[in-house]
Amino acid sequence: MQLLEKLCQIAENPYAYAEKIKGDARTPIIGYFCSYAPEEVICAAGAVPFRIFGTRGDISLADAHLQSYCCSLARGGLEDALTGRLSFLDGTVFPHTCDSIQRLSDIWRLNGGFSFHSDIVLPVKLDTPSARTYMTAVLRDFRDELAAALKVPLTDDDLTSAVRTVNQIRKHLGDLYAAHSKTPGILSAKALHQVIKAAMVMDRKEAAADLAALLESLGLDNPPTVADSGRKRVILSGGICNHPDLYSLMEVAGADVVWDDLCTGTRYVEGLVGETGDPIAAIAERYMERMVCPAKHSDNTARGRNLVELARTHQAGGVIFLFLKFCDPHAFDYPYLKQFLDEAGIPSMVLEIEERLPPEGQMKTRIESFVEMI
Repeated sequence: MQLLEKLCQIAENPYAYAEKIKGDARTPIIGYFCSYAPEEVICAAGAVPFRIFGTRGDISLADAHLQSYCCSLARGGLEDALTGRLSFLDGTVFPHTCDSIQRLSDIWRLNGGFSFHSDIVLPVKLDTPSARTYMTAVLRDFRDELAAALKVPLTDDDLTSAVRTVNQIRKHLGDLYAAHSKTPGILSAKALHQVIKAAMVMDRKEAAADLAALLESLGLDNPPTVADSGRKRVILSGGICNHPDLYSLMEVAGADVVWDDLCTGTRYVEGLVGETGDPIAAIAERYMERMVCPAKHSDNTARGRNLVELARTHQAGGVIFLFLKFCDPHAFDYPYLKQFLDEAGIPSMVLEIEERLPPEGQMKTRIESFVEMI
């Protein structure tokens, strides 16, 4: 399928794609590390939001600035900035999440050499009325800051148009997830991972059009009937995943990844922004209402209840936690999430990963053992 191949190629080499659109149209590109970066505002300013996933190369220059016990996302992103591999960026947005990303922001600002830099200090507790007011105020300040930096007008009409485009992407990706959960053979988990990764770095209007065409080509109105293969259904939970080969290993081990709770997965897709009224308030509302990650707080059991509900809704026999090594927020949440799953009778396991995976045989053996246990 030519369109799917295009999206997979962009996901495999997002830097080449970014350099191409920068060369063709001189479109501003704004990097970001977290799904709490308001990409609707970036799009409305005429720029392309570009998700930074870390590096696949060796990390050396970054070690002069960050301790080795920082996660590979922070160290890898800084490595690519210092080596010039991210030279196509016009700036970077840092929503304050974990300690590593907050400190990375300071180091990036002093050493990255990019013309635009913004810290978006969003509230951590999202269960109070004042948090909604504060969230909205921070997003308004970012809109004004970005418009001034790029020297463009940024009206509510611009924002509403951008909201509609990004909502289309979320709807299309949600439809792909739902189709894959219902019929895993219609699109492999690896391909779905590549598609959503591509959507995070592409020009958003191009991404919306390509995703609509991909959905049409898959014929979801009349999906194929697939006999029960006896394969085990699993859900991934954690932060960022930049390893498409993991999905292939799981498929070889007899598991279908039918859903996820990842920053680079359904947390990016979940929830639509309201398309009427004040667009900044609507963006803030989505952040307030969607399922939190460990960097935010809504109540003490929200994530545990959500994970159990996801497993039951998608008939998953187990949950695989996918954590970046040294990711403290996810590690702190793990014991209580595991307790929720244990009480619901849902098996789980933890895979710790870095910028490079452990030997394939070791990973495959661990996954196969877990799949047999389900």
